[in-house]
Amino acid sequence: MTDTTSRSVALVTLGCTRNEVDSEELAGRLAAEGWTLVDDAAEADVAVVNTCGFVEQAKKDSIDTLLEAAELKETGRTQAVVAVGCLAERYGKELADELPDADAVLGFDSYADMSTHLRAVLAGERPEAHVPQDRRRLLPISPVERQEHAGEVALPGHGYAAEPAPEDDLTGAPATGPRVVRARLDGRPWAPLKIASGCDRRCAFCAIPAFRGAFVSRRPTDVIAEARWLAERGVKELFLVSENSTSYGKDLGDLALLEKLLPELTAIEGIERVRVSYLQPAEIRPALLEAMAATPGVVPYFDISFQHASEPLLRRMRRFGSRTAFLELLGRVRALAPGAGIRSNVIVGFPGETEDDVAELEAFLTDARLDVTGVFGYSDEDGTEAEGYGEKLPEDVIAERVERITSLVEQLNWQRAEERIGSEVVVLIEEIDDEEGHAIGRADFQGPDVDGVTMLALDGESPWAVGDLVPAVVVDTEGIDLLAEPS
Repeated sequence: MTDTTSRSVALVTLGCTRNEVDSEELAGRLAAEGWTLVDDAAEADVAVVNTCGFVEQAKKDSIDTLLEAAELKETGRTQAVVAVGCLAERYGKELADELPDADAVLGFDSYADMSTHLRAVLAGERPEAHVPQDRRRLLPISPVERQEHAGEVALPGHGYAAEPAPEDDLTGAPATGPRVVRARLDGRPWAPLKIASGCDRRCAFCAIPAFRGAFVSRRPTDVIAEARWLAERGVKELFLVSENSTSYGKDLGDLALLEKLLPELTAIEGIERVRVSYLQPAEIRPALLEAMAATPGVVPYFDISFQHASEPLLRRMRRFGSRTAFLELLGRVRALAPGAGIRSNVIVGFPGETEDDVAELEAFLTDARLDVTGVFGYSDEDGTEAEGYGEKLPEDVIAERVERITSLVEQLNWQRAEERIGSEVVVLIEEIDDEEGHAIGRADFQGPDVDGVTMLALDGESPWAVGDLVPAVVVDTEGIDLLAEPS
């Protein structure tokens, strides 16, 4: 007999925006099964922690969060804590053995039937811990052949439904067309929208393809249906996310598919902005740059994964490019969109990195004039090619290089922000901070969460609401954050 007792669940999300999409899909599935969604884990029967397993610090943060949630079983309403997400998928039983306070460790294959698993946990059962596998082997090697089997494997965030949606579907799916399996967990005026999962690249330092699987594009009809659903719920900006957006469409037989999808998304009623994330420099096509720069409603924002600038070191990383090639690419971007926002990440301390390599990176960053640069120190990741490399650098050397490059990019990013003074911007309001006297939002060249904000000073009650788009002029900076006045 099916347990129809109403239960409550809180989803705690760590890591990237792709994980946020996965959490909202889980929320949609659970809401459709009768679960009550709550914000505070202490007020929920079950706390589901969507973990991150990307780098060492992210793993530590995930474990700390699981332990904190487990403490609620002693002090709050919480009866069970369940680990899902990348750390759970990547380590499975090993994580369960080391973290007995977690009542279950569930992999991606459990997502479609998460309600059953959670009810079993509340009934006192302890599900068998997930056994990790290389998810790249679950689908054919040929990208085009994958689409025939994509519905047979778990692809979190793709919204695959086991059965048609009922007319009163709690996820808010349309009566006809693809079913949207998602529930919003916040009231932000922007939302991540997954266009693909997995990655076919073989970067020597990265474990993501092994636990996220081979690259699979979502069909445009599914992406558009979910975009419309988000617009109906007040979303003004769509943030297109994936592990590699430049590969979108290759498994659907059309590498130009993203260029064709963009105008369809911007044409959706209520959508004011579309933002593309995670572009691989070796795969960026001139036509894609032109489409991103010329399509009305697509913001001039380029999230390009450089990782380094020394050609010999990039090859050792199993990547392609050089300082010269990357600067030429940035020149093409700025020729098409002079005010573009450009962000990237770099890794220092990779095995075999020399002082000449670091100097090459410094020279590139100085010339590149990036708006935001994330700096990461190399650490071995289980199962990666680089884990077996020689010429590992001492931890103190890596730490010194992280500090050195971080100090450089902070100065360069601040200088880039100062170059924006006097420019006209349109700010999407995301928060009204009455205590500090600011309306806080983002200009079109600022990505969510990590790329800085634009603040508008308030004199009394705010004339704007969250979700408003306000024309303004930049008048000052605070680090990479901008101060602006309405125009």
